[in-house]
Amino acid sequence: MSRAPKKSKTSKASTSKTHQPGNPFALSGKSRDKPSAHEVMTGVRCDTEGLGHHTPRGRSPLEIVVDASEGFIPLWAKDTTLRWRFRDRSFAHFASPSAAKASVEQLVAKAILAWGDAAPVKFAKRDDSWDFEIVMKAADDCDGGGCVLASAFFPDAGRHKLLVYPRLFQQSPEEQVETLIHEIGHAFGLRHFFALVSETSFPAEVFGTHSKFSIMNYGPDSKLTADDRLDLKRLYQQAWNGQLTHINGTPIRFVKPYHDSGTAAESPVALAAMRTIVTPYREPR
Repeated sequence: MSRAPKKSKTSKASTSKTHQPGNPFALSGKSRDKPSAHEVMTGVRCDTEGLGHHTPRGRSPLEIVVDASEGFIPLWAKDTTLRWRFRDRSFAHFASPSAAKASVEQLVAKAILAWGDAAPVKFAKRDDSWDFEIVMKAADDCDGGGCVLASAFFPDAGRHKLLVYPRLFQQSPEEQVETLIHEIGHAFGLRHFFALVSETSFPAEVFGTHSKFSIMNYGPDSKLTADDRLDLKRLYQQAWNGQLTHINGTPIRFVKPYHDSGTAAESPVALAAMRTIVTPYREPR
């Protein structure tokens, strides 16, 4: 899932900040991959969840059948720990890969801590039996509709990626953290605030406070609020305690991460959550 910069959703590409001395994201000068094709959503790019159109990703209902909602709400099982690692070679195009990774790790840590005790899972850095990788894309993914800053995943037993794009680091420090707070929200199972309003053909299920001021919204309304934390905490506590088994008639199902389930392939939920683009470029591991 990704967000466009608040101040300039369609700002022109600029790489000057990535070449400043002392910048951990200074490029080494090596060739980079070409931007991939993408979906446009009124100046906002989202790869984690293609919502905001009359139908998901603007496609016809016939196309949606294969990757629409699975008919249940996936939430993480109690006492879940998500294991993550860096895809080291994806940072190789930086002059100092270790500095870039340290900066990204710090940003992700700030985003996780921002959710406080509402966070339903713990995170552990592990090279073996990992559940998701943090991958730095070598090139931005932009067009006239905006740029992807980062992209995450929804709860399921597959192996996933938290994708980070160079354009993220041209934003203010506050915007960088807010973008990752938003992405972590998706990893917790949250959808876009405006899904219920915009998805008239396939409405989302709403739990708790439906306010436009939410980290799961876009632009100036995208702020982490006390309601965001409280609703997420209540959602998981009531679900884990058995008090909440359905939301508006849709059943809740608990899922375990890859390392705790032994599932070798991504499930349909993961495939629907993260759009896969096949290009001639083969990303190094």
